[in-house]
Amino acid sequence: MDTSTFPKGRVRIATVLQAAGKIVGADDVVQSLNVDRTTASKLLSKWSSQGWFRRAGADVYVAVDPAYLNIGQVLDDPWMIVPALFDPAYVGGRSATEYWGLTDQIFLDTAVLTGRSLRSKHMETIGFRYTLKHIHPSKIFGLDCVWFEKTKVNFSDLHRTILDILHDPSFGGGIEHVAECFHSYLNHEKRNDEVLISYAERFGNGAIFKRLGLLAERESGTSFLVNECKKRMTKGNAKLWPDVESHRLVTRWCLFVPDWWDHP
Repeated sequence: MDTSTFPKGRVRIATVLQAAGKIVGADDVVQSLNVDRTTASKLLSKWSSQGWFRRAGADVYVAVDPAYLNIGQVLDDPWMIVPALFDPAYVGGRSATEYWGLTDQIFLDTAVLTGRSLRSKHMETIGFRYTLKHIHPSKIFGLDCVWFEKTKVNFSDLHRTILDILHDPSFGGGIEHVAECFHSYLNHEKRNDEVLISYAERFGNGAIFKRLGLLAERESGTSFLVNECKKRMTKGNAKLWPDVESHRLVTRWCLFVPDWWDHP
């Protein structure tokens, strides 16, 4: 295509978008236009003020689709911007339960686990809400990835998803929702109990085995999981749902459960 009659600014924007996709940072501008970083930052700021981009975070800009110029949302999916905002990170918790079809619930936020330091556990940008949880980068494993145009987004795989919501039931939508998702996991075509146990060992948290064992013994066809959890029982009591007041102790699993929990 002959671009000689196009305004220089639009040619530059098109060049950047062709190279980087919808989500753009200063480094993308530097590489695609062969300019220095200061110039790149100024161009992004200028294009943002002109309405071509919207600033989503520090050095993160999203190209504005003309159809979205008068509304807040400029991306079709909140997952697309997760790498630019939070890497090293992955979509997990209750959002991953949606992704893997473990639940019919639809959550308004996107749950993200990130190796970055956090000032807040919540963030809202360009019309999307994110709930964040810090995780040490060395604990980031067990991931799948999905490509959205030119953006690679990591998700917790099926087994990591179960462990993350067992580790922090609130991040999984509450213990009742966690139990429902675990039931769905047991009927999932990718269920693999050996992998689940091996991941739990790598996780290095004894409470996970206690919660997993208690939930597993409620279900049929789970003797392997129950026995493996019993082998790995640690001393001391934990809570089934740490964020909820609990006084009733299930001694065989060393777990305090809420009074309304329907387990003997």
